[in-house]
Amino acid sequence: MKNTLKKLIPYAVVGVISGATTFGAINYYQVKTEDSAFSYFAPKNSDAKYASFNMAGVGDDFVKASKMTVPAVVSIKNFSNKTSRRSDQDMFDLFFGNPFGNQPQQKQQTPPPNMPSGMGSGVIISPDGYIISNNHVIAGASKLEVVLSNKKSYVANLVGTDPTTDIALLKIEEKGLPYLNFANSDNVEVGQWVLAVGNPMGLNSTVTAGIVSAKGRSIDLLSQQSRTPIESFIQTDAAINPGNSGGALVNPNGELIGINSAISSKTGYYEGYGFAVPSNLARKVVEDIKQFGLVQRGFLGVVPLDLSDQRQVSSYNQQKKTNIKTGEGVYLIEVSEKGGAEDAGLRNGDIITKVDNVVVSSYYDLSFAVGSKRPGDKVAVTYIRNGKTNMANVTLKDQQGGTSFRSKADLTVTEKIGAEFEPLSDRFKTDYGLNSGVIAKNVIEGNEMSKIGVVDNYIVIEINGKPINSQKDVEKILQGYNGNVQVKYVDEYGRITTRGFKMP
Repeated sequence: MKNTLKKLIPYAVVGVISGATTFGAINYYQVKTEDSAFSYFAPKNSDAKYASFNMAGVGDDFVKASKMTVPAVVSIKNFSNKTSRRSDQDMFDLFFGNPFGNQPQQKQQTPPPNMPSGMGSGVIISPDGYIISNNHVIAGASKLEVVLSNKKSYVANLVGTDPTTDIALLKIEEKGLPYLNFANSDNVEVGQWVLAVGNPMGLNSTVTAGIVSAKGRSIDLLSQQSRTPIESFIQTDAAINPGNSGGALVNPNGELIGINSAISSKTGYYEGYGFAVPSNLARKVVEDIKQFGLVQRGFLGVVPLDLSDQRQVSSYNQQKKTNIKTGEGVYLIEVSEKGGAEDAGLRNGDIITKVDNVVVSSYYDLSFAVGSKRPGDKVAVTYIRNGKTNMANVTLKDQQGGTSFRSKADLTVTEKIGAEFEPLSDRFKTDYGLNSGVIAKNVIEGNEMSKIGVVDNYIVIEINGKPINSQKDVEKILQGYNGNVQVKYVDEYGRITTRGFKMP
């Protein structure tokens, strides 16, 4: 059964460009260093000049911005009880190699109870203790400790998370804290000076400077933790390293323009490119979490094909025996029944090229333009049909087809626990001696099922001691239930595990 289940339930890392990785949950107690030095000797060149210019004005701005920003940036320590699943560092080494050379891999140790399993950064955004960070910084935490720049520490409460944008909101009980104001990230210009402030490699309150290298970048990273990722990163060459995740990207006025989230690197360390979630998107997410307890996100109601992705288009053509051409825009493979797009007259085969004033060159342009809106919002969608450009006003809906805001009380059972379930075939149950079981699908990192160790393709056989054979069984058992939940499941090695959580 063990070998067969491993074939049935494969592991894969998807959606990562070469050398791109998140950072923030760095291994706090196992980090090694490897020193290297080199020098170049060249003949003197009488024509050589220092490539410098008067930096006095910019330098003054950097000092002012640093003094404003450093007190508002915190260190976040993630204490996790999870021991059964492979660690983030193990997964990184497995797929990207050992960044310290060809040294033998050591077995990952379980951190001592008083030692964090990971570290990252956060930004205080209100004097009463609200802190914004990254979802991947706090993922899997059983306890979160926040340390201010003055070394004062607090245990933080997790208010909410959004894997789709990699944003998390925390709260500590304190008043009169230094904080940063959100700037309008739409006004950020390529080439402008920025500062990155965080706690890289355990070095508290570190400030680095650079420029905005690009806007609207997508690196296909968040698809690891969300089915509907929204990526429109601000790219910067300010030095960003492991531990900077969740820290501040600010302009010379000390205003928050982004939350540092990722790097593109073959080694896992700074190689010239860092990426930050734009402040406008981050602010919308935390405002929703504070007000409603969850993110209010609008959807067009379409299944898209990214025409800018040659491999995606080629694969689709091969599977469907079509001849769709690559280019700019998003081709609609399917328009969902009773969705906003269908109501507005969009059809299968239309190509979306613009939403409001945002040019849609790729899927990520579309996801950002729509995903930063709420249900009930209207957007002007420009599309091409049979070579002719058209425009439609689309009223966005949520994933359940509604246009009104929802609270946590309105969530379905599967939304609350962060997973969906598909039935097992009777043949499979017979072959492997199972009397019940469903396959876990679309497990959301950081939600209840994920916290107890369940990932996609694990088999859940019982909940609260009752056999499970469909998603309806799960909903029937947990609908309106407020107590402790007991889950029995089978992992990829065929091991049966029982874990639990309190129903949110």
